[in-house]
Amino acid sequence: MIKIHELEKLKKNFESQVFLNEKLSNYSWFNLGGPAQILFKPKTLEDLSRFLKTINQKYKIKVLGVGSNTLIRDGGYDGIILKLGSSFSRLSLLNSSTLIAGASALDKQVSNYALNNSLSEFEFLSCIPGSVGGAVRMNSGCYGYDISKILVSVQAIDLSGNIKVIKASEINFSYRGSNLDDNLIFVSATFKGKKNKKIDIEEKINTLVEKKKKSQPSKIKTCGSTFKNPLNKKAWKLIKDSGCSEMSIGGAKMSEKHCNFFVNTGKAKSKELENLINKVKDIVLKKTGVNLELEIHIIGFDYE
Repeated sequence: MIKIHELEKLKKNFESQVFLNEKLSNYSWFNLGGPAQILFKPKTLEDLSRFLKTINQKYKIKVLGVGSNTLIRDGGYDGIILKLGSSFSRLSLLNSSTLIAGASALDKQVSNYALNNSLSEFEFLSCIPGSVGGAVRMNSGCYGYDISKILVSVQAIDLSGNIKVIKASEINFSYRGSNLDDNLIFVSATFKGKKNKKIDIEEKINTLVEKKKKSQPSKIKTCGSTFKNPLNKKAWKLIKDSGCSEMSIGGAKMSEKHCNFFVNTGKAKSKELENLINKVKDIVLKKTGVNLELEIHIIGFDYE
């Protein structure tokens, strides 16, 4: 817990970039979550480095992207939430087949930028509802494609405010994960694609987007796939076969279109969603012997 005089000092030193007791429900696709003691929105890399050196690793810090994969508990976050702004979303070409994307750039924006520059291999990003930083952290992917296949390097800053460049060859990627240090804050990433005709790239994007529309819900308060797919199995099928596909608790329920998508009907509490997630997890384990692993992240402290 950050003391009041320390909060006031940070607010004074960083003025409009520091927000106290900011409602995190505004930053999550579930539209849920209590307040953060501090929400910090750096305008530049220099601001971020100065802030990290100022707090000197005294407080918990969590990076929040677009909130498409995070359930924030009702009690909020008793530390610092870092939200990278527009200056961290720039896209540029390093050469004809390599692009650099800021960590807060949306995955879909990267896909569109690659299309406009006749670069293929980025098409799958049009189906990923997140930002570059989270995509690298989780090795995001779909339909047989993932970040590890196109990443060249990631540019990061550690909690002491020092800049680092990590080559993809130094990273051990896994299904929806990697061995990247949790204390690294990604600021940008470099990707390599292949030159191709725009018409072919666009056709591939449209095919993948249509495939997603047919199988996954949209325009609802959800954070995508809740559980990872176990080896050679589908999480949604395990949930359905265990008789959980129509379960609900309070304002939390499963999507009728895809039962691995948990939904806030508009009246849910974070606690209800977490309880439903845990209940489904327990039933699937008892019925199938498979211990489902979360794909979404749950952060924050105990409920009020």
